[in-house]
Amino acid sequence: MTTTPRVQAVMMVAWPSFLMAAVLEMLVFALVDPRDLLDSGALALDLSAMGVYSLAFFLFWAAIAAAGALERSLATPSGSWHGIQGH
Repeated sequence: MTTTPRVQAVMMVAWPSFLMAAVLEMLVFALVDPRDLLDSGALALDLSAMGVYSLAFFLFWAAIAAAGALERSLATPSGSWHGIQGH
């Protein structure tokens, strides 16, 4: 299977950020019980504990991916990712 440089560049950000979001999720919820967040009213959303875990994971993943993409964009000359001049 041949992948394009753009797919490789995206995966170079997406995969490590996915793994780090999983690690961050474990660290955060080793210290914080989502039921405590729900009971304290800190979350204005009507979510189950599993919903809190899921929402937190996707927020962590998005934040880490955005940081990785920004770093990658700033580290490459003229905004190109592996020779792709891009949008």
